[in-house]
Amino acid sequence: MSSLSAIPKPTSPQASRELPPELAAIRDQAAAAGLPYAGGIAPQAAWALVAAGKVLLVDVRSAEERKFVGHVPDSLHVAWATGTALSRNPRFVRELESKIGGKDVPALLLCRSGKRSAAAAEAASKAGLTCIFNVLEGFEGEIDATQQRGKADGWRFHGLPWVQD
Repeated sequence: MSSLSAIPKPTSPQASRELPPELAAIRDQAAAAGLPYAGGIAPQAAWALVAAGKVLLVDVRSAEERKFVGHVPDSLHVAWATGTALSRNPRFVRELESKIGGKDVPALLLCRSGKRSAAAAEAASKAGLTCIFNVLEGFEGEIDATQQRGKADGWRFHGLPWVQD
């Protein structure tokens, strides 16, 4: 698989609304644990579902982060927060629902480390979006003992597809 291959889109509106069994199991575990959103998925499993056209991937980082740090090709973008102060986007849930095409469409949210995307998934779930998952580890991963990201976990660390402007 080429790292720059385009992400296939679900073939029909109905197909995009079907929750893959892998995500159904994650959602059941999240509900049992009392998680306030559908659950978290590892980057490699997330990419497998996205590449198969079974779910949508939504990057919730700022436009500046996507441009200067990199992003997943053909991922959707809805900023959770904007600007250098990362002010919360008050239209986030409305924009997310519009971008993915409805409240019941399975979507995976990705941020830098998995924290903002978890908060965004929680807000989306509270607003009635039923199939919103967090990509664990994020795009760059956690900061390590040397104050650097991307050396132990994250989308890029795992060698998953990404590009930089």
